[in-house]
Amino acid sequence: METNSNDYKLRCELTGHEDDVRGICVCGNVGIATSSRDRTVRFWNLDGRKYEQSKILLGHTSFVGPLAWISPDEQYPEGRIVSGGMDTFVFVWDLRTGERVQTLKGHQQQVTGIALDSGDIVSSSVDCTLRRWRNGQVVEFWGAHNAAIQSVIKLPSGELVTGSSDATLKLWRGKSCLKTFSGHTDTVRSLSVMSDLGVLSASHDGSIRLWALSGQTLMEMVGHTSIVYSVDSHASGLVVSGSEDCSAKIWKDGICVQSIEHPGCVWDAKFLENGDIVTACSDGVLRVWTADQERIAEPQELESFASRLSQYKLKSKRVGGLKLEELPGMEALQIPGTSNGQTKVIREGDNGVAYSWNSKDYKWDKIGEVVDGPDDSRGKPVLDGAEYDFVFDVDIGDGEPIRKLPYNLSDDPYTTADNWLLKENLPLVYRQQVVDFILQNSGKTNFVVDPSFRDPYTGSSAYVPGGPSNVSAESHKPVFKHIPKKGALVFDVAQFDGILKKIVEFNNGLLADSDKKNYALPEIEVSRLGTLVKILKDTSHYHSTKFTDSDVVLLLNLLRSWPCELLFPVIDTLRMTVLHPDGAIMLLKLVDSDDILLELIQKVTTPPAIGANLLTSIRLIANLFKNSGYYDWLQKRRSEIIDAYSSCYSTANKAVQLSFSTLILNYAVLLIEKKDFDGQCQVLSAAIEIAEEESLEADSKFRALVAIGSLMIEGGDDMKRTALDFDVKSIAQKASASKDAKIAEVGADIELLIKDR
Repeated sequence: METNSNDYKLRCELTGHEDDVRGICVCGNVGIATSSRDRTVRFWNLDGRKYEQSKILLGHTSFVGPLAWISPDEQYPEGRIVSGGMDTFVFVWDLRTGERVQTLKGHQQQVTGIALDSGDIVSSSVDCTLRRWRNGQVVEFWGAHNAAIQSVIKLPSGELVTGSSDATLKLWRGKSCLKTFSGHTDTVRSLSVMSDLGVLSASHDGSIRLWALSGQTLMEMVGHTSIVYSVDSHASGLVVSGSEDCSAKIWKDGICVQSIEHPGCVWDAKFLENGDIVTACSDGVLRVWTADQERIAEPQELESFASRLSQYKLKSKRVGGLKLEELPGMEALQIPGTSNGQTKVIREGDNGVAYSWNSKDYKWDKIGEVVDGPDDSRGKPVLDGAEYDFVFDVDIGDGEPIRKLPYNLSDDPYTTADNWLLKENLPLVYRQQVVDFILQNSGKTNFVVDPSFRDPYTGSSAYVPGGPSNVSAESHKPVFKHIPKKGALVFDVAQFDGILKKIVEFNNGLLADSDKKNYALPEIEVSRLGTLVKILKDTSHYHSTKFTDSDVVLLLNLLRSWPCELLFPVIDTLRMTVLHPDGAIMLLKLVDSDDILLELIQKVTTPPAIGANLLTSIRLIANLFKNSGYYDWLQKRRSEIIDAYSSCYSTANKAVQLSFSTLILNYAVLLIEKKDFDGQCQVLSAAIEIAEEESLEADSKFRALVAIGSLMIEGGDDMKRTALDFDVKSIAQKASASKDAKIAEVGADIELLIKDR
């Protein structure tokens, strides 16, 4: 059908999701399914010109991405929806009842793509594998790329095509790769079939490509100014794409014929059969756009959207590296300049305009509009009309206002400090503090003063405490405040008397119960536990005190024999035992021959789990990271351990949340050292789930963010790319805006790391 591509306008808005809308699935003429960061799948029925929400599908424990629709049959008269989530699950839903009818478990990382193939479900994942599911069971799986797979589609001819973070597409017949398509320079994020022509791909490199199945690039579409997240085609020959640059673009014959602005990132864009377009936006709203005059929204709806879009653009627009909304208004021109040629940028309507002070005529002369480049975030900050590499906010205390300190990397920090102190009328005694501040916050860590420098006030060379005498090349490597994390965090505080008292109390209870009397310890073994606890309390003699094998065996026997509800003080004793050098060695011997710890984890995490058992057991495992003898065991059992405790971040118990975050952070440090990429991916996924939990306490979120940043900075380019594929950018942005200082700082660290990429 022919479509007027130059006149797409808003048809309707679908509101209901509570966070970013991530995915769209057009379900024939039945309706639209959508997925979201709010962990739901929603179904929308067509009601006249608009769509109404009719189902909310609940079950995923993290954000939901890819969707597919299985058309109706006798058993499912309204069809089924297939969804994949960051929680690693693929769910199949009965669209009539809204109930989950299948849970497909097998992927180790986020599910990124779903394709339907003759009754089978094929799923792709960040774990680099494809899995084929039949009747709820996996029938085959294989490693398809060396990096995260981001999308999978089925061709009309029956082959599969995958797109990956390794920047390639692959064509598959069964498990055999027929062709690798190379050309993109960054992650291939989305794929779509273009009838009779080939395959469309959208990439983080900002481009869209049309490929022949021979691997030849037939067309390249360039116009987005940021990551392209989605691409789709229509029978009319039109192509639509969605991007982080807050637009959906419509393409015809490789030319962009329309750009539809949105008040946020466009995660997905799909054509309806009639040529209308559906877009999923980070503002939580689904929008339908049409070129048919009869389906366009009412004037008041169009005006309302235009107003919201204008407000968003005003809030986010930057001029000269500054936010437009933060610029002064016309009233600023009533204040005379201080020197001839001084410049000032003010806000006039939706624009920033530069003025220059004319001392002769004693007035501000208009220079012109200030405009940033396509990527506003890369603009340099401006102060008094001049661009700088940095403009720092400096709080000098004593109720004084914040002062602006401009600095260029090519400048001498001592000269900058001296000039700034004079300008601000501050004592020169602050000079070294200002220099240290500049060096720390600009990343200029290897600076040494030029020997030719002369102090403008004394005529002497600058004194740099501890500085070398020769000039060395300056380093522009960013300086981070909280990343990377080195070494493990442990839980080394215990109320030993309380722990022993609780064990004795529980033992007395068993003695008094005729049915459980056989589980109780005899008095001599209770006494041995008392001796063991006495050794643990005396930390100053850890270097010389010893345990016997039977001491540790006694604890392990209790873990196996006592009822689950009585275990937590025993686990707590073992938690402290592994921090004692000799106790750690004794336990390691037993772990190597008898995997009691994994048995314990399975026991305490089996529903209904007891909070005290979860808390003490997570802390026990976290403490193992202090001793390198356990590294191999921790690495080998990584998947089982993290999976067992995976829901702990969302518990109401704040101490359990913090303990789980600590476990994840310790794993990040270990797996970076081990160069275990697969393990790092699982830990990254878990850390992101924690960081996205809105109700989480600050310390827990902070440790998860440190894990994310550490993996990105130490895990290599593939890990950094994987983190970006996980949408870590938006996580960092939210963190950096936090009112909690530590979270804001580590969020800023991650943002700086992303920019440094």
